Amino acid sequence: MDTIALLLAASLNAGTALAIAGLGLLINERAGIVNLGAEGLMLVAALAGFATCAASGSDLAGFVAGMAAGAFGALLFGLLVIWLNTNQFATGLALSLFGAGFSAFAGMEFTQRQLGPRPNFAVPWLSDLPFVGPALFRHHPMVYLALVFTAALAWFLYRSRAGLVLRAIGESPESAHALGYPVRRIRLAAVVAGGALCGLAGSYISVIYTPLWVEGMIAGKGWIALALTTFATWRPARVLLGAYLFGGVTMLQFHLQGQGVEVASQWLSMLPYLATIVVLVAISRNVAFIRANMPASIGKPFTPGG
Repeated sequence: MDTIALLLAASLNAGTALAIAGLGLLINERAGIVNLGAEGLMLVAALAGFATCAASGSDLAGFVAGMAAGAFGALLFGLLVIWLNTNQFATGLALSLFGAGFSAFAGMEFTQRQLGPRPNFAVPWLSDLPFVGPALFRHHPMVYLALVFTAALAWFLYRSRAGLVLRAIGESPESAHALGYPVRRIRLAAVVAGGALCGLAGSYISVIYTPLWVEGMIAGKGWIALALTTFATWRPARVLLGAYLFGGVTMLQFHLQGQGVEVASQWLSMLPYLATIVVLVAISRNVAFIRANMPASIGKPFTPGG
């Protein structure tokens, strides 16, 4: 039971970054924008968060720096694809490649540096309960904030006027524009908000999850977060569930290695990405279901009066 509790706790930790980034990308796609640059944004944010935390000694400052870096990168992406109508997919890929290269270059002086001892967190009384204590109540506050983000985003999308406008722009920007809504500005705000959440996810990885800087340390999590939005059929609660499932698969490889399972480590390292491919293939078989849930204008440019 202790082993299962530790595996569950590790899965929640591993899934938190995926959940936060996935929620940010969900905001983008609900507004009709696909940002394939999530991996690059998370890498730059991870470096910004680590460098700021190392210099200031403040985890909060690291998170703020990561969010600012992610928001700035997303702002540039948004200006290109929303105002200049560049191809969303090509621009996103360029952003991802730029983020990987820039973080590798700028982060050379931080390579293999580690932050100081990380604080331990525990929910009073609940953390002392058998099984559920170590499994659920001894996590960094960001793990619980991911749950709050999910609930807040679900309320925003389905219970608020602003969320209804955002979804309407993702479905039919022409109709929203005809009603007087500033479609491009709202899309840009959604892209920047999504980038900030990707930045928060990246800084969480370098400041809390693995408190060091290594080139390419995001290791495909940005791509998995992108896949999560499709897996979740663009619904926040399903993004959270999918993130924890993928986090569990990621941790399973280390658990199996610790148990002495005689499987090549390369095969175990492939598990999260193999699971991503299998899930996407399974979902894609039901095209009607995808189309019924996918924002109708996703990936399509919009020009007022065009």
